[in-house]
Amino acid sequence: MPQPCSTHAHSTASSAPRTRTVISSLCTHARPSPFSSAARLHRCCANNSRYINNDWILSGRTSYICGSFLRQVPMDPVGIQLGTGNLWSCLVNLLSKDPKWLSDKMSFFFPNMDLGSQNEVSDPEQRVILQLRELHSQGLDTWQSFIYCVCMELDVPLDLEVPLLSIWGSEDGKGSPSRLGGSEESQTESQLHHGLKRPHQSYESSPRRKQSRKQQLELAKKYLQLLRTSAQQRYGDRLSGSEQPLASHQPYIPPILQWTRATVPLDTQQGAVMGDIKAEDGTDVNIWDLFNPRTKKGPRVTVLLGTAGMGKTMLAHRLCQKWAEGQLEHFQALFLFEFRQLNLLTSFLTLPQLLFDLYLSPESGPDAVFQYLTDNAERVLLVFDGLDEALQPCSGGDTGGLEGLGPALSLFSGLCDGTLLPGCRVMATSRPGKLPPCLPAEAAMVQMWGFDSPRVEEYVSHFFSAQPSQEGALAELRVNRRLRSMCTVPALCRIACLCLRRLLPARAQGQSVALLPTVTQLYMQMVLGLSPHGCLPTTTLLGLGEVARRGLETGKVVFYARDIPPSVMAFGAAHSLLSSFCVYTGPGHLQTGYAFTHLSLQEFFAALYLMGSPEVDKDNLAHHVTLNSRWVLRTKARVGLSDHLPTFLAGLASRACRPFLGQLAGRGEAWVGARQAAVVQVLRKLATRKLTGPKVIELCRCVDETQEPELVRLAAQSLRYELSFHNFPLTRADLTSLTNVLQRREGPIHLDFEGCPLEPHCPEALVGCGQVEHLSFKSRKCGDAFAEALSRSLQTMGRLQKLGLAGSKITAQGIRHLVKALPFCPQLEEVSFQDNQLKDQEVLNVAEVLPCLPRLRRLDLSGNNVSVSTLLCLAKVAVSCPTVRTLQVREADLIFLLSPRAETAVELQRAPDLQESDSQRKGAQSRSLTLRLQKCQLQVHDAEALIALLLGGPCLEEVDLSGNQLEDEGCRLMAEAALQLRITRKLDLSDNGLSVAGLRCVLSTLSTCRTLAELHISLLDKAVVLTFAQKTEEQEGPQKSAAFLDSLVSQMPSELPLSSHRIRLTRCGFQARHLQQLCKALEGSCHLGHLCHLQLDFSGNALGDEGAALLARLLPGLGALQSLDLSGNGFSLDAVLALARCFSALQWLFHLDVSLDSQRVLLTGARRGRDIRAGGFLPDIPAGAEFSGSGQRCAPRSFCLRECQLEPLSLTRLCATLEQCPGPLAVQLSSAVLSDQSLETLLHCLPRLRHLSLLQLSETGLSAKSPFLLADVFSLCPWVQKLDLRSLRHATLHFTSSREREGVCCGFTGCGLSREHVASLCRLLSKCDDLSQLDLSANLLGDDGLRCLLECLPQVPVSGSLDLSHNSISQESALRLVETLPACPRVREASVNLGSEQSCRIHFSKQEEAGKTLRLSECSFGPEHVPRLATGLSQSLQLTELALTRCCLDQKQLMVLLSLLRRPAGQLCLRVEEPWVGRARVLALLEVCTQASGNITEISISGTQQQLCVQLGFPHQEENPEAVALRLAHCDLGTHHSLLARQLTETCARLRQLSLSQVSLCDDDDASVLLLRSLLLSLSELKKFRLTSSCVNTKGLTHLASGLSRCHHLEELDLSNNQFFEEGTKALLQALEGKRSLKTLDLSHLPLGGSALAMLTQGLSHMTLLQRLRLSRNSIGDLGCCHLSEALRTATSLEELGLSHNQIGDAGAQHLAAILPGLPELRKIDLSANDIGPAGGVQLAKSLTLCRHLEELMLGRNALGDPTALGLAQELPQHLRVLHLPSCHLGPEGALSLGQALDGCPHLEEISLAENSLAEGVPHFCKGLPLLRQMDLVSCKIDNQTAKLLAASFLLCPALEVILLSWNLLGDEAAAELARVLPQMGRLKRVDLEKNQITARGAWLLVEGLAQGSGIQVIRLWNNPIPADVAQCLRSQEPRLDFAFFDKAPQNT
Repeated sequence: MPQPCSTHAHSTASSAPRTRTVISSLCTHARPSPFSSAARLHRCCANNSRYINNDWILSGRTSYICGSFLRQVPMDPVGIQLGTGNLWSCLVNLLSKDPKWLSDKMSFFFPNMDLGSQNEVSDPEQRVILQLRELHSQGLDTWQSFIYCVCMELDVPLDLEVPLLSIWGSEDGKGSPSRLGGSEESQTESQLHHGLKRPHQSYESSPRRKQSRKQQLELAKKYLQLLRTSAQQRYGDRLSGSEQPLASHQPYIPPILQWTRATVPLDTQQGAVMGDIKAEDGTDVNIWDLFNPRTKKGPRVTVLLGTAGMGKTMLAHRLCQKWAEGQLEHFQALFLFEFRQLNLLTSFLTLPQLLFDLYLSPESGPDAVFQYLTDNAERVLLVFDGLDEALQPCSGGDTGGLEGLGPALSLFSGLCDGTLLPGCRVMATSRPGKLPPCLPAEAAMVQMWGFDSPRVEEYVSHFFSAQPSQEGALAELRVNRRLRSMCTVPALCRIACLCLRRLLPARAQGQSVALLPTVTQLYMQMVLGLSPHGCLPTTTLLGLGEVARRGLETGKVVFYARDIPPSVMAFGAAHSLLSSFCVYTGPGHLQTGYAFTHLSLQEFFAALYLMGSPEVDKDNLAHHVTLNSRWVLRTKARVGLSDHLPTFLAGLASRACRPFLGQLAGRGEAWVGARQAAVVQVLRKLATRKLTGPKVIELCRCVDETQEPELVRLAAQSLRYELSFHNFPLTRADLTSLTNVLQRREGPIHLDFEGCPLEPHCPEALVGCGQVEHLSFKSRKCGDAFAEALSRSLQTMGRLQKLGLAGSKITAQGIRHLVKALPFCPQLEEVSFQDNQLKDQEVLNVAEVLPCLPRLRRLDLSGNNVSVSTLLCLAKVAVSCPTVRTLQVREADLIFLLSPRAETAVELQRAPDLQESDSQRKGAQSRSLTLRLQKCQLQVHDAEALIALLLGGPCLEEVDLSGNQLEDEGCRLMAEAALQLRITRKLDLSDNGLSVAGLRCVLSTLSTCRTLAELHISLLDKAVVLTFAQKTEEQEGPQKSAAFLDSLVSQMPSELPLSSHRIRLTRCGFQARHLQQLCKALEGSCHLGHLCHLQLDFSGNALGDEGAALLARLLPGLGALQSLDLSGNGFSLDAVLALARCFSALQWLFHLDVSLDSQRVLLTGARRGRDIRAGGFLPDIPAGAEFSGSGQRCAPRSFCLRECQLEPLSLTRLCATLEQCPGPLAVQLSSAVLSDQSLETLLHCLPRLRHLSLLQLSETGLSAKSPFLLADVFSLCPWVQKLDLRSLRHATLHFTSSREREGVCCGFTGCGLSREHVASLCRLLSKCDDLSQLDLSANLLGDDGLRCLLECLPQVPVSGSLDLSHNSISQESALRLVETLPACPRVREASVNLGSEQSCRIHFSKQEEAGKTLRLSECSFGPEHVPRLATGLSQSLQLTELALTRCCLDQKQLMVLLSLLRRPAGQLCLRVEEPWVGRARVLALLEVCTQASGNITEISISGTQQQLCVQLGFPHQEENPEAVALRLAHCDLGTHHSLLARQLTETCARLRQLSLSQVSLCDDDDASVLLLRSLLLSLSELKKFRLTSSCVNTKGLTHLASGLSRCHHLEELDLSNNQFFEEGTKALLQALEGKRSLKTLDLSHLPLGGSALAMLTQGLSHMTLLQRLRLSRNSIGDLGCCHLSEALRTATSLEELGLSHNQIGDAGAQHLAAILPGLPELRKIDLSANDIGPAGGVQLAKSLTLCRHLEELMLGRNALGDPTALGLAQELPQHLRVLHLPSCHLGPEGALSLGQALDGCPHLEEISLAENSLAEGVPHFCKGLPLLRQMDLVSCKIDNQTAKLLAASFLLCPALEVILLSWNLLGDEAAAELARVLPQMGRLKRVDLEKNQITARGAWLLVEGLAQGSGIQVIRLWNNPIPADVAQCLRSQEPRLDFAFFDKAPQNT
């Protein structure tokens, strides 16, 4: 227990009340009996210790006293009742000496009682007795609390103090009210409210009498005077009365008020808004502006918003005080209610009850008074404090029940919406958050922001006005930014002053504030002030904290006497920590309520209890550490009561609070430290989470309160890079905490404040926050004061790159400060002052700061008030400032775009007024400026001024003056000045009132401005746009040309650029009479020659047929045009025929495209695109282009006529017009319906169109007769190459010259052809001698039609293929096809699929084929079909192969088919693919083979492919029985399968090949293996045996090895890709003994250990005929390779050696190198992935040069390096075809040497150098590689420079098909080189450019290259920096570009 402190006692009567240590001890410890208390008092009395009461009084909701008159009631002495008369007399005598103190306590315990009547009693002693009786009547709790106050605050003699506490202060004392026969609950209403002025009955129960008008006015006057008197009594003395001893220390400084939302004009003398303008958001207001009498149309409801401690309640009380003093004379009545009391109402009220019962009752005539208030409602003001604490939800229309009864919030709603007391004024105070929906939308919102720095100093000056320490306090405040920030909250400012008053005298200057670093420690110092000598009343403090904590947990802020222990109440009352007030809970029910003087005080004491009470464990403590969001949820009824509790808990976790907490809890530092660590740990976890903006602020406040550097640093580093704070209020204290945290952050931070109500001076809190890179504010509340405060912070933000202050109300005053501060931020790249209230001069001031910001890229001044003259000044700034690139103005938009200068480092140090150097002036001249002044009301004189301004400026990229008032003269001036202004891109004069007369002036610019690329004029659309092209390379150089190309590509994807010049005169209303003058104006420009590729657009006019005819005569005078668009001119077919005649007259006209109904008419030439190298043009060569005899491509002409009714006469005229057209000519016609007569007319005209190359009838309805009319075209027109008719809607005829025609193709798909049409069609087609392909798919032939067609087929000379798919054929047709094949000698293959594919194709050859193939799929054969199938196969002797795929043939049916299949002679290969084959055992499949009637020569079984293949030979040849017996004698046949083995042996006596793939020989007890062994033992002619990817156990391998050992004639053995154990492998290798005829051996993936490899090498030494040896992935190693090399010395016939993935290393490579020269026939060697280094590689290279026949060399995945490459390059094999060296660590030197060696290699087909760092060493050729098909250079670090040489080499490889260049460094330059060579590579099919650096520009170049006739199938461009939308546009224009992740390349068929 803390020891009592000794001090000198002060016993003068006039001194301030004091509290002695002995009383403190009694108040803070339990007292089990009076004797222990007395003994303790006796021990402490000798110390004579006392506490000095420091008179703490907090701002907040203070109590008020309801005025009333006390009725004199005779009273018996209480001492008689208690039996303690002597004690009573002593108490009366004591209190008679200090009547003022007793009056104050009466006010505290009876806040609603009028003490004036008691003061009228002349006898002081009688007055004390009367007051004591009132106190005693309140009950035990109140009486005990009063006794404790007496003992704690007065100088009570010890002999009186002990009996007072022991008798009346203890719970079991004799003074208990229960001994008097009553309790608190049983007190009568008269006793409880004795002395109150209001009558016993409520308003509703009082009798109502009628009064006259005069009486009503008199009663109302008396009541209004009573109201004013009551308000004077309640608020006058409390705020400024002289009776309070600390009144001089409670100055009132008006806080900052701002309009948040207002809809009415404010006209005040002192307010911020004058006149009739509307008050906007953020306007500063005075307290008197809230209720201005001249604002009659203003909102009746005003809501005052402010966070806790801002002084909302104090302002409400101040309002009442000033009204009582007569300053608000407009209001006759003012009522103040607190929602925290209204929430306690237990019953519904009417409005009169609310006014009279809860506030003040009239002496009489309440009805008359209320009627007067109703009649004069506009002069009544009702103030509601604490709207955020309202409990009951309300709606706008809920104002009570049938009798007007309702909850308090419903009455408030009725007052707001005018249904109650209409016309009255209502003001409510609330914390920010969710407000009740009953507030009207037009309610005025006023934000209270507390104090700014001047107000803080003013408050402190007033507080210390009578003390010499005023200067000291101000000095302390000025040196401590933290304390100054806390003092912006008025409540905290009051506490800080109280703390300073106590701390200043005892400490030197600057040391006092060190004790006040946080809000929590500020409150802690306040508590320490209650005991200045360090002896804390711990039990009382914890008791007060427990009360506070219970209240927060239950949502309770109002307490009753029973809720607070007497000692705690006495302590709270003595130090003004508690306030009291009268609580009205219902009619006739009044109680005294108590509350903490401020909610934050309650939260602080609750935090003290949680941290210092042993009853609260650490888990419960940590549970209270949360982050409260300031965004109130929809379901949240009101703002929480514990918003600051986590902040106080975090503050108490500071190390500085540890001694205080230890003393409070009576525990050591370890116990306190553990609790503090629990809080810090929770904050540490919260700091690492992803938090919303409000919670980030709460976290910063909590973390800042802890003063833990590591925690602050963790929180700072864990914050997101971009912090957004949206739509919640922020104070200066919030930003101070945020700044304190960010100062510990190492990296940059972005801060974005949008829609947040901000305190005007809060940006000052950001001073020193140098980590901020982006700072953005967007709020209507930011004004000049905000800007001034922000300017002070900007000077400390050296890293700031982006500053945004948008949507604010900054004027000249604010912008002046910001402009001065901007140069202190040299890293600024973007500044936005948009949507403010800046005027001309302010905007110019901002623009003048541009030269001082060297890194600035964007300045946004949109949404401000700027005049035309200022715009011209800004244009001058843009011209003169060297970094400005764009000035964009459009209505409210005003934006500068800048490009920082290169010499930034130098510019940061030079002054703005220094002269620019020569290099800088040159840079200014070379820069280009974009000027957009749109919709700025510019006139002709403005245009003249602008031209004069721009003439001396830089080059102009774009000038946009659209939407102004230039008219004809202004447009003429700008057009004429275009050349002098050096505009490089666009001049936009749209919407400037240009007329037809002015159009000629603009056209005249064509004769003077040679850089004009496009002129677009549309008078109806008000469009006038001049687009310019940059100068040619000869004038500007290559860099300018590249920049122009970049500008063109930037137009994608909306419209890809065209290089020709264009004049568009669209929608101008031109008629035929205007053409003569227009063409005359255009001729002058065209004949100059610089517009030789003119694109002319006359679309959307009214030329008509007359205009078309006239234009056809005028076109030759216009020269060669690129295109002419005549769409939308009302043309008919006559106009089309007139334009068609231009085909023969105009050499430039190649395409005429007409859609008659939609009026689309386009004439185009043959030249399109851009020659990238020379700046010229490339010819437009479509896919159908032909070659002339000289090899040059001839661009075909095309005539397209769609949406036109084609009659015979029209077609005749059209064809006659097209006869003279040079060719090749493509004609496309489209009509809704084309009659047979019209079709016949067209076909008969074809022979006259000798230049026709293509005739297409698209989307044209043809009759059923049309196939026969078209089939006869081959006889009418012998140069028809191809005929394709689809669905009787699309017909295409391709033509060629007669000498070139070969292989005619004819197709009639989906034409409804049936059996009856077959004969006629075949008769017509028989006239075509060279028919190659005939497509009759998707018709209605059926089985009968197919039968008829097969009968007629010999008449039709088809030499290629016949497609009969989708013709509804069945198994009948499939069987008939089998039977008919022998009658068709030229048929070589037929395939039928009756499944979903529904295909039927027959392939022919020109000569008779000896062998035929038939493939039947999904034919669903049943048992009834098998005999017929066998019969057909038996008769079709020329059928050599039959494939039956999924034809539902089960095992039994297959056996029947084999047994019935008999032929007199020949071979037949039968392939069966069925699901059951994959599931069947090998034994079962071999059993099927025994049923074959012929000799089986080959058996192939594949489990995965579900395929069984049997090669049959006919006739069956019987063996000599003796030979059979001899062979069977060697077979170990058991009895179980002896019969099957005998049958199989007989059937397979001549078996030459046995292949088993992906089968299992382990699942039938080795029966299959034994049968195979028996079979192998009997096969004397077996040449090939394959067992791959199968499962065989060791025992089975032993059996197989036994069988293979007898196969002495075996030539090929393949055992690869099996998973055998070493024992089984050894068994197989033993079978190799004696295999001297073996030519191919594949043992890949078999485990060849030491012994197994030894067996292999032993066997290899005898295989002198071996040609192919494959041993990949056998783990041979270097030692094994040594033995293997020795064994291969005898294999002189070896042609292929595969040893990849064996880790042979350099040693193994050297052993191989030693024997390679001894293998003269070696053609292929694969040593990939063998860990071979340069040492082994060099030896190999020397040996390989001696292998003269080597064709394929694969050494990839080895670290060979350049030495190996140099060795190979010395002498490569002459016949080399394939060279693979990927990932071989090759460098530029080795690659160049290889390239030189390979150059001119005649046989090389494939090169792979992928994954080598080739860089500039990529091979390039001079002689070329004529047969090279594929080049793989993936991931070789090839850049643009290297690609140029590489592209040139590609041209020397004419056979190149695949180029792989993915994962390199290729950019647009490389793409340009590839695009240049693509058209010249005729066989190239695929180019892979994945993962390079090609942009949209390069991709467009590739499109241009593909458009020039390349046969490439796909170019892969995945993962290049090309935007998705641009990629989609490119792919829509060129589908061969593939941007997808997965390869979508077309498959070769």
